[in-house]
Amino acid sequence: MLRNREVQMLLLAMGAISLSAIVTAAFISSVTAAFVAILSILLIGTSLLFTRWRYRELAKLSAYLREISNGNDSLDIRDNQEGELSILKNDIYKVTLMLSEHRSLLQRDKIQLTDAISDISHQLKTPLTSMTVMADLLSAPDLPPAKRSEFTHHIRVQLERIDWLVSSLLKLSKMDAKTIPFKKDPILVKSLIQKALEPIMIPMDIKGQSVSIAGDDNVSFVGDFNWTAEAVINILKNGVEHTPEGGAIAITYSENTLFTEIVITDNGIGIPKEDLPYIFKRFYKGKNAGEGSIGIGLAMAHSIVASQNGVIDVMSDSEQGTQFRIKFYKQVV
Repeated sequence: MLRNREVQMLLLAMGAISLSAIVTAAFISSVTAAFVAILSILLIGTSLLFTRWRYRELAKLSAYLREISNGNDSLDIRDNQEGELSILKNDIYKVTLMLSEHRSLLQRDKIQLTDAISDISHQLKTPLTSMTVMADLLSAPDLPPAKRSEFTHHIRVQLERIDWLVSSLLKLSKMDAKTIPFKKDPILVKSLIQKALEPIMIPMDIKGQSVSIAGDDNVSFVGDFNWTAEAVINILKNGVEHTPEGGAIAITYSENTLFTEIVITDNGIGIPKEDLPYIFKRFYKGKNAGEGSIGIGLAMAHSIVASQNGVIDVMSDSEQGTQFRIKFYKQVV
């Protein structure tokens, strides 16, 4: 400690002041000079003891910070004493807590990114492998024309699947980065439902499914028409996929002073209870997922609705059908 420049300067200053005080007191009397000398020694000793304690505490802080930098987040340096050093300890503890939380979030994001890359690779590998095999078969000179046409059709289907996957991932990444400027236009729910039904009418006709729509023509909310239509399309596609031939899908909508609600109900095979907490998770495929399911449609629907001050709730029982409730709030609640 005595080698510290600050301590040396402190000792020199206090020594100079004490010497001056002793010399001045000597002009008064020898007793006064002795008294001042004793006080000076006590003052210097007390200052040295305080400085030594302070440096010990600072050394503890340094050791604490080294432990934190090495990843040991379990240490707690807080104390309830008064003084600037205690305040410093508490502030450092708050900062380390914040850094620990940021580190946990970064680690979680890293794991999610790794999982996402793995899932994307898996989703792309299957159609690419299929197309590679069919491309090799197409090169055979004696391949019958019917088979050549069949393989070409399958390659086109797989390319469309890859195109949809890549496009969906780009949209999701933009939503995650909050770079999509969602419009805030008045939307009539009746027009929105009509738009969302267009791409699924053919699959419904093929399976002999019916759809019913009920709601006031004037029900509306503020949002982005095209993006919201895409969210509803994905939910309707999920219903068509999990509803058997001859099944039915019902769409109702209404509004009140708080929100506009769209309810989509099917009488399909339902969602197992263990799958319900994860159906909006990206790339999650439940027990009842179709063979060609990628597990991204409902995740996209959830992100689109959430980005427009809305929520999606789902209720389902096995063999009893599924109901999705979409609410767009008219103000932040």
